[in-house]
This record gives sequence, structure tokens and C-alpha cells, in this order.
Amino acid sequence: MGSIWQSLRGREHRHILSPVLAATRLIIAILLGCLPLSAAGAQPRSGAEVFGDACARCHGVDSTMAAPHPEALRLMSVRSIESALLTGRMKAQGATLSQDDRVAVAQYLGIPQSSLIIRSSAYCSASTPRPQKGTGKAGWSGWGADAGNRRFQSEAQAGLRAMDVPHLKLKWAFGLPGVATANAQPTVHAGRLYVASAEGIVYSIDAQGGCIYWTFQADDAVRTAVVIAGQAGNLALFGDLSGKAYAVDTREGMLLWKVRVDDHPDANIVGSPATAKGMVFFPVTAGKELESAIDAKVSCCTFRGSLVALRMNDGSQAWKAYTVNRKAQATGLTSAGIAAWGPSGAGIWSAPTIDVRRGVIYAGTGVNYTNPATSNSDAVVAFDMKTGHILWSQQMTRGDVFNFGCLIPNAANCPGEHGPDHDIGAPPLLLNLANGKSVLVVSDKGGMVRALDPDQRGKILWSVRVAQGGSMGGIQWGTAADDNGLVFLPISDWDPLQPDKGGGLVALEAQTGKQVWAAPPIKPECLSVRGCSAAQPAPPTAIQGAVFSGSLDGHIRAYDTGFGKVIWDINTLAPVETINGVRAHGGALTSAGPAVAGGMLYVMSGYSRTALMPGNLLLAFSVEGK
Repeated sequence: MGSIWQSLRGREHRHILSPVLAATRLIIAILLGCLPLSAAGAQPRSGAEVFGDACARCHGVDSTMAAPHPEALRLMSVRSIESALLTGRMKAQGATLSQDDRVAVAQYLGIPQSSLIIRSSAYCSASTPRPQKGTGKAGWSGWGADAGNRRFQSEAQAGLRAMDVPHLKLKWAFGLPGVATANAQPTVHAGRLYVASAEGIVYSIDAQGGCIYWTFQADDAVRTAVVIAGQAGNLALFGDLSGKAYAVDTREGMLLWKVRVDDHPDANIVGSPATAKGMVFFPVTAGKELESAIDAKVSCCTFRGSLVALRMNDGSQAWKAYTVNRKAQATGLTSAGIAAWGPSGAGIWSAPTIDVRRGVIYAGTGVNYTNPATSNSDAVVAFDMKTGHILWSQQMTRGDVFNFGCLIPNAANCPGEHGPDHDIGAPPLLLNLANGKSVLVVSDKGGMVRALDPDQRGKILWSVRVAQGGSMGGIQWGTAADDNGLVFLPISDWDPLQPDKGGGLVALEAQTGKQVWAAPPIKPECLSVRGCSAAQPAPPTAIQGAVFSGSLDGHIRAYDTGFGKVIWDINTLAPVETINGVRAHGGALTSAGPAVAGGMLYVMSGYSRTALMPGNLLLAFSVEGK
């Protein structure tokens, strides 16, 4: 999923100079940050001096760049900042600093590890009632709540009725220590809540009371949902941003196995895994290579997306299917004299959709990074569940070859004729219709929604535009569908130069694509706050009679599914007292949607990656807070 906006290019053609300059600054800051103003000096410098000399131009309070401000950086741990400068997103900037300077600025900004220790009273005690076997009926499974990724809970599963929603109150809040982003989908199973953090810590929490049963430290940040599987739900399965897949024992949090699913150095797991018939399926993408193409000295690009099937019992690989059918080869030289490679890209950014009856797995793919273009980019790809063989592919946007080098003038790594960056970042919805047939409803960043026939090799049954679309437009991270045949589509159309634009929620008939209602965007209250926006890129969650949708303005709202009227609205931005004693507040709501189970609503709040409003908060709501 690219992090830039197609609408900005249109403004260049209209010769609106100041927005273009602002957008260029914004883009470069988002992608690579700002180059330090000076290299390390001979004399040791304080962290404040390093920040002022090397970082403040982009990260300072008065900066107009889109890099996170000190407010966000001071929610992060010293270790996270050091890692970002040494091997992570800020590696290019960190390379111009000495090791002493990297340590100094990390210690100046970050929270020391000793201060991240959660107080002992936050852990469940021996007297805490253990969740009873069989209580998993009231749960939220993985990313999409069911194999079809519908993000829908029946009244029995949700423990909530639409009439109860206006009475939801905060029951408890949990702070994620050392991070400025809270964007992993919560999972509920057998009375426990599982959430992961950008520090790579996975938490097993009491779903009702919020105390901690155990924590597990992964090797890198985790933004996938934790999927519970195995005999009697004994496996917690998830992936990290270094491309590693994990299985952890659900009772005590002990590592059972760990496997790196791809040997490409930039491979990572962003989309949540899915399970079926003793197998766990991991989607693989590589956002870092897509971003690094902005550097003319980088030879781009060699990564290709894949779906990997591992055996749940030991993590051994059953099969691996690539979305690009051959390895990248040298295709010539760029204008900077660096080798160009292709084909590449077509990563899978979201959870795969499981069709057990047909023995098929469906996945949405992203753009090609370099030429030549392939037929499986921006597509729904159907894989045979047993072998990984690609059964069919239906492409939504042809020739969408794009990398972040296309966002700066005369970029060496940008293909000559690049596409609009219209990834499919939302999982396809597998829906059973009232007429007995099935459809796959797929949406993309271009603002298009289509229904595919899984029995006719993905034949398009209907196609509807619901949003303007763009690189951060259209449907970003997910959709939902209820038992009444309605599909709910939150609109992003995020424009960083016009934060009051974008947003809204649309309901379509799954069978025909006919619009039932369209809820208009809501003007944010926080427009004076840096990073605030009306856009709604977060995946929604539906129960019978109501649908929940988060926004970049920090609000989580519930809409009546009959007419699209807002029936509940909570602002997550305010600081709250957390149950685990961690200083925390909410922020923008993006790639994680709410989870509903057992009478509770769980919301993750905060996102700092593209200079949106940071936060580190998990919120638990119940009727009247009981």
C-alpha cells in the first residue's frame, strides 16, 4: 500500500505551485525522512544537540514536514529509535551519524527500557478467574472474524444489540508501552484478548478485566492479528515485519516454532494469517523496497509477493506460491546508471480469504514495482488450497507499475509509464447470497467495488465507483458485510493538504451493487491538530443493525445499518488512566478495525507512521461500562 496521494499529481498539472511544493516536502519526509544537516562531529554531542542539528528540520515542533513530531517520538522506546536509525526506516539518515550520536538522540527522545516495565499489579493474579473452556463461542477470530473476512458478528457472538450501542461506555483502557502506533487487529478467544504492538510484544489479556496473562517478544514489530488455532485453541499464530511467522502456546506464551517465510531482505508480513485444515497461510509483501526506490542509488526492484502455507504443528512449509511467476532479471540501466530489475512487486497486503467448500484461497495483490507489468498485480488471485497452484486471477487495474520514486521529479527508479498506485489492500469478502450463489466483493484504492463470481474464474458481475480514489484514496484496509446482504465501505480519499476532505461510509447491496445509503463525511473537531483528517481508511465492523467505523480524527462511530445515521460517537484522543499504569492516549484509527465479542467492543487507537496523530491505546467498551 503506497502512502501518497494521486490527487497531488493532478494539482501539478493545474500549476498550483504552493500545494505542489508542500506536497513534495510532505512526500519526501514521509518516505525517507530528512537528511541530517551535519554529520557527526569529532566531539561527543548531547542528544538535544543531535536532534537540533540533524532531526529538527523535519521532526521539530515548527516543521511543516510530515515526519513524526517529538510528541510521537517520545512515546517510543530508546530501543525502537536506535533500531530505526541503525537498520529500520531511518537507516539512511542514521548512517550519516556516529554510533554515539545515534545513542544520544535515542536516549534524548525515547523512553528507557527500565521505564517500560509494566507494574506487577497489571498482571493477572492467582485469584484471577481463568477463562473457562468453551467460552470461545463469544470470540473474534483473527482479522476478519470468519473465513470469508466479513467482519460481522451475530447478536449471539457480539453480545450486543443495535439498541445497546448508544449505551456503550469505556470499561478499561490499556497502554502499549514504548510505541506511537496501535494498529494491530485485536483477537478474542476463550475469554482472552490478544493484541500485538509495534515493539513486537504480543499480549494475552483478560478480555473482561484487562489484566495480563503473559507477553511474548517477537524479533520485530507485529501488526497482524493473532490467529488462534490448533487443538483446543492452543496455538497463537502471527507474523512480524521481518517476515517471520510464529506459533506461541496460548496458555503460557511459550514459543513453539518460528520460521522466516521469505529470504528477500525486505520481505515482511503485514496481512494477518488465516487457517484451514491444519495449515496456516501467510501473505508476504515488501513495503520497504517500494519506498526505497526514491533513492536513485538504490537498484530497484527484486521482491515478488507470495502466499506461504505452513503446517501448524511444526511450521514446516507445505507450499509457496508467488504472485509473479518468475524471478526478477536485470532489464537495463536507470538514468542514474544503476541496474534496473523486473518484474517485481504484487505483494499481498491483507489477510487471505478461505473458501473451504471450493478448496480455494483468495488474496488481493498490490502494484508491480517495476516493468514489465504482470497480470497478477492489483488483482484477486485464487490459489488451490492443497497445492498453492494459481487457479485463476482477475486483474482490477492493468499496467499499474509504481514505486515511490515516481513521486519526485526526474526520479531514476520510476518506470517510464507508471500507474496510479491502486493496490487492493482490503481482503476480498466471500459472501453467500439469498439466491444461493456466492460472490467475492473486492474493493481497491481507486475507489472501485466489484463483485466476482468464484464459480466462473472471477467473472465480474457488477462494478460500482464509491469514491474518488487515489494512492491513499478509495478503500484502504477493509470492508464488512452483514447477514442482510449489505456491504459497508468506509471511504478514505485522504488529502494531507485538505484534512477536512475525504471520509464517509457507503452501503451497497451485495447481490446487485445498488447503493442503499451513503453517510456523509463528518467534519473533524481536531483540524488544528497536526495529522487530523476526516478520512476513514480503517476497516469497519458490523453487528446486526449497526456498523462501527474509525476515522483519522480519532473517532470511532456506530452507524445504523438501515439508513446510515450515526447512533454512537466516541473520541479516543483524550488521555485516560490505563489499567496497566502506562501513560497513553489515542490517535488516528487506520489499519486495525474494532473487534466485538461477548458484550465488549475493543478499539486500537494511534498511528504515527505518516505523521498522522500518534497514540498507544487499547480501549475496551461495554454497555454502561459494566
